[in-house]
Amino acid sequence: MTSIEAIILAIIEGITEYLPISSTGHMIIASSLMKIAGDDFTKLFTIVIQLGAILSVLVLYWKRFFQSLDFYFKLLVAFIPAVILGLFLNDVIDELLESPLVVAISLILGGIILLKVDDWFKSNEVYDETNPDAHTKISYLTALKIGFFQCIAMIPGTSRSGSTIVGGMTQKLNRKTAAEFSFFLAVPTMFGATSKKLYDYYQAGFELSSDQINYLIIGNVVAFIVALLAIKSFIDYLSKRGFKIFGYYRIILGMALLLIHFFIYPLTTI
Repeated sequence: MTSIEAIILAIIEGITEYLPISSTGHMIIASSLMKIAGDDFTKLFTIVIQLGAILSVLVLYWKRFFQSLDFYFKLLVAFIPAVILGLFLNDVIDELLESPLVVAISLILGGIILLKVDDWFKSNEVYDETNPDAHTKISYLTALKIGFFQCIAMIPGTSRSGSTIVGGMTQKLNRKTAAEFSFFLAVPTMFGATSKKLYDYYQAGFELSSDQINYLIIGNVVAFIVALLAIKSFIDYLSKRGFKIFGYYRIILGMALLLIHFFIYPLTTI
């Protein structure tokens, strides 16, 4: 990996982290197309730089994180399913992270779902712009159910934000409230995933070189800045227009990847 490749991946992460199109899937595709070496550091990098993008939530929504202990307890409840399932399926997840084909299929299937989501949940309560605390209506049971939906995103190409937003909408939340709770839930999730990935990396006997540390720093900073710009734009678009454009994008990209793989040249694993 080079500095330029690290910056490109970080820009992709920052743009896609909060869109329902899968940031990890896009980084796997980009890594494959750029022929980045499929080593353990590349896998570590694609996870750790997501933390930079997630930290943008703390900056933009910092007031929400100083409201009440109840807010943190709900995030903890929603976070638990991913912790348990992640510990049991760690090796399987690592294998899936190597496959652009898994990403392509997940993109298509997820895209089909997004084309229908707006119609399925049309009756959900309309977001009240005068009530910025609408997310407090989320119960502990609702938080837990959203947490189970988040586990679906362990399949690359599925999208963590997409899974949790749709999960929230199945619980009668409107798009904006579901999206914001998804963003909040990303904070403990990515802190946990980053810590676990770094621990596993060192437990496997690897050490980070000075260049690799620089790549991680650059990647996190770039992802943070880009995500700051992307979050508000996504929320505004989602609340007004819905998911259809993201569904079409996922399907087109997934089909293009399959065509490239089977008829032009095989996409390599990372």
